[in-house]
Amino acid sequence: MTTVTRSIVAAAALSALAAPALAQVRARGSVELEWRGFPATSLTIDQARQDASIVFTADVSVASEDRRHRFSLEPFLRIDSADSERSHADFRTLTYERVWRNLELRAGLRRVFWGVAESRHLVDVINQTDLVENPDGEDKLGQPMVDLAWITNAGTVELFVLTGFRTRPYPGAGGRLRPAIAVAPDRAVFSEDGLRRHLGWAARWSHASGGWDLGLSHFHATARDPRLVPEPASTSDPGVLLVPHYDRIHQTGLDVQWTSGGWLLKLEGMTRTGGPARRAGSVVAGFEYTIGQVLGSAADLGLLAEVLLDSRSTEPFQDDVFVGARLALNDVRGTELLAGAIVDRDSGAAIFSLESSRRLNESWSVAAEGRAFARVPASDPLHGLRRDGYLALRLTRWF
Repeated sequence: MTTVTRSIVAAAALSALAAPALAQVRARGSVELEWRGFPATSLTIDQARQDASIVFTADVSVASEDRRHRFSLEPFLRIDSADSERSHADFRTLTYERVWRNLELRAGLRRVFWGVAESRHLVDVINQTDLVENPDGEDKLGQPMVDLAWITNAGTVELFVLTGFRTRPYPGAGGRLRPAIAVAPDRAVFSEDGLRRHLGWAARWSHASGGWDLGLSHFHATARDPRLVPEPASTSDPGVLLVPHYDRIHQTGLDVQWTSGGWLLKLEGMTRTGGPARRAGSVVAGFEYTIGQVLGSAADLGLLAEVLLDSRSTEPFQDDVFVGARLALNDVRGTELLAGAIVDRDSGAAIFSLESSRRLNESWSVAAEGRAFARVPASDPLHGLRRDGYLALRLTRWF
């Protein structure tokens, strides 16, 4: 029985204890059709110029009458036409929650988000990134854990026991948005073996007061982001594969956001030990300024700017600048658009992104997403994606 399976069974068993009092059931689901087109030919001959997929999701919540017991379930399934690795099924959430007056206990698979920045989330380290879903790193796998939160007037303290480790999924041979050299996840190397490889812990204090949102965290476990090391494909094959190496790390993070009128000032920083570098540090800092009722309309326009710094030579965002704009029409269809670019101040390499969404009615919505890579030099970790700019269109039916 795998670690993930054991967590699922444990969460189901805990929820069964609350079954006699279960009274409130909420369920929602969706079916999404997605098409992606890549204007440029790929670096290898086996990659498609376009693909299509269908996605099934659900969000089910069952709670007791007094709301002290809750069971949450979020299954996920994608079937992709071009990439077998992108066709996958998963539980994003499978969690039992018990609530007391100022304590909350959760067990099972969960997704936990930390951070305030727009361009990069340095402190968001609990969950593994699902790279087959999207290259922006926003999609996460469920993490097996037990989480205890203590809520006080001085802030919320959370303690996490991380009871399993999930390797990062990568696009397959037929998929786009992968390095020119194929990644071999099945050959992953770990700095720790056995129980130490799977177990970890984390803690976080967060507090909101007077326009300030503060978070201070520490994480000690196997790193979710591996180093990709070139290694021979085999003794008889002269080719090269990228093998993920996962290090045991300590990471301390800080996230701060200050709100005043239309201004949001944001800061995320982290320092890390473990792996080849004795100590590494990263910072993202910037602002978002919102202009309300643009040109006399109901729309809001947000202007964003952030600076990205990283001491690690293997990271793509060592000395970069992000600029962007967020437009919310505030109409009955919830029309929104976000456009931005990350530019390397040394090489001039740039990543352009565009995201938009709109509801058609209560049951249907449409979305579009685009990314482009420009002037990416051979020394940049994103060099393998230089021909993988794309446009994605999505049609979603909610029920």
